[in-house]
Amino acid sequence: MATALVTEHLTLGALPVPGGIRFRTLAPAGADVTLVLHDGSAAGPHPMLRDGQRVCDRIVAGAAPGDRYSYRIGMGEDRPDPAARYQPDGVHGPSQVIDPTAFTWSDSHWGGRDARDLVVYELHVGTFSPEGTFAGAAARLDILRDLGVTAVELMPLADFPGIRNWGYDGVCLYAPSRAYGHPDDLRRLVDRAHQLGLSVMLDTVYNHLGPEGAYISEFYPGYFTDRHSTPWGRAVNLDGPDSEMVRRLIVDNARYWFREYHVDGLRLDATHALIEEDEGAIVREIVEAARTESPRPVFIHAEDHRNLASMVEDRARGGWGLDGVWADDFHHVMRRLLAGDQHGYYADFQGTTEELARTIRSGWLFTGQRSLHQEANRGTDAGHVPMYRFVVCLQNHDQIGNRAMGDRLHHTIAPDAWRAASTVLLTAPMTPLLFMGQESAATTPFRYFTDVEPALGELVTEGRRREFADFPEFSHAEARTRIPDPQSPATCAASRLNWLERAAPGHAAVHALYRALLALRLDHPALGASTETAGDAEAPDESAIVIRRAEYGEVFWVAARLRGAGPVDLAPLAEAREEEDGEWTVVLSTEEPLYAPDPAPPQIDVSGQGPVVHFQRPGAVIFRKA
Repeated sequence: MATALVTEHLTLGALPVPGGIRFRTLAPAGADVTLVLHDGSAAGPHPMLRDGQRVCDRIVAGAAPGDRYSYRIGMGEDRPDPAARYQPDGVHGPSQVIDPTAFTWSDSHWGGRDARDLVVYELHVGTFSPEGTFAGAAARLDILRDLGVTAVELMPLADFPGIRNWGYDGVCLYAPSRAYGHPDDLRRLVDRAHQLGLSVMLDTVYNHLGPEGAYISEFYPGYFTDRHSTPWGRAVNLDGPDSEMVRRLIVDNARYWFREYHVDGLRLDATHALIEEDEGAIVREIVEAARTESPRPVFIHAEDHRNLASMVEDRARGGWGLDGVWADDFHHVMRRLLAGDQHGYYADFQGTTEELARTIRSGWLFTGQRSLHQEANRGTDAGHVPMYRFVVCLQNHDQIGNRAMGDRLHHTIAPDAWRAASTVLLTAPMTPLLFMGQESAATTPFRYFTDVEPALGELVTEGRRREFADFPEFSHAEARTRIPDPQSPATCAASRLNWLERAAPGHAAVHALYRALLALRLDHPALGASTETAGDAEAPDESAIVIRRAEYGEVFWVAARLRGAGPVDLAPLAEAREEEDGEWTVVLSTEEPLYAPDPAPPQIDVSGQGPVVHFQRPGAVIFRKA
């Protein structure tokens, strides 16, 4: 079934109008829908009027912001509004009318950032601060600004069952979770970020809904389809009968975050699971709608493992128009190289520095080769795509939270190797993404946690432990009992960052290194994300990598040894690029006492055509070539 671009605004929910509130909701064909107001002078039942076949609409005089309300379909139970702006009593309780214009913004001066200027910091509101709230996160944004971050990416906020969730079981697409605060608290967070010069991205999940409290299918039975399946069950209906309204709802929700919350960008979760015959059509619609809705520049990133260059090609060239895509190959090569992981998708990677160099040169490693894990060819050539459109990381919520124990990469490798790997990440020509806490080598894990109703919770716990049965260390049932129970409050509590440890010597040293590396990116655009369509990286041996950055009239070289001791000779690489003679200056070494509590400085010989760095252990040195 061909799809058409969604252009008409749907605008569902409960919104103030002169003298009252206008209520608009999806409704099943042929069913009577009754609005039930629980508060205020207009409390009581109000039969809804049909506005077209699948939408009900009614203005109720006397209704006001703060009133709670539900919908009753036929003779059924009261249900919350699928487009509610707030669920103060949880996802099963009444919705509350919110006036999105009541908040006083102070960000009229904010002009936004360019997509090429991003250092993205991914955080989970519930575990980022001791408070676990929007206010708690807002109070610490200045720390992120001072670190050198330019964009904060909030993990999904859609309200979920219970009072804690790792983020990807949301069921109320329009309602920021009441576990984190009032909607105006989220607005204050965004407003504060803009005051500090930080962009705000929101992680949105359109490919599935959580397993409890997803009442939208009662209002619109065609929301899901049996035509396609995903890892979460039936797919969202994007190309079957009744799909037009589903598409309109998704696009309206994307517009909503720019319109009512002033966000600067979206990260679209698992776009490979947004399945439709016209591949990528819904993503293209979201991109166009976002750019139309926001008065400022916006950026849209996607999570997608397929390595499709078309996703980040411009619309004029027939692409999807995305500003960036999570390029996981960088992470997978690094994890295999540094920690030796070889289970699951890591089986596709050898973990060599040559693979790492090819990834930095090309944006991703797989450009059409056979994937052993997927038993199919994977990837496309991205040689024409600007490097800044590849978003790379050493860790993110998936690569930590989907591990059995929620452990981070720096929990597994030595501090010197972590410093070297961090330097490679922050000097590569792609857009770097940090996951909360990595900038200070946080000791806390980030685990998968839920708070669904008890019977479903037992299934979640069993499923979580069964998921790792093929891993050698969890092949026995007794071993799997060590996997933290997602339903236990302790699993969430263990994932909350410990802000006090940041002042301890080892953690403070890592923080100082990240701050110095990000300051270099800010002071020297040649070290930032690149508009060039290829990186410049070589692997002089099986444990070292060299990156050359040359833009804006500056030349920098990064020599990194990721394993063991040994020399890295830059002379052959400099000669191969026919660089003129010039002075080499050390800009930064990860073994400086400020960054290494037990420094083991490398010996650096700059007497030849290029420096020779003799590393005593893993580390990195950044040179500037005059």
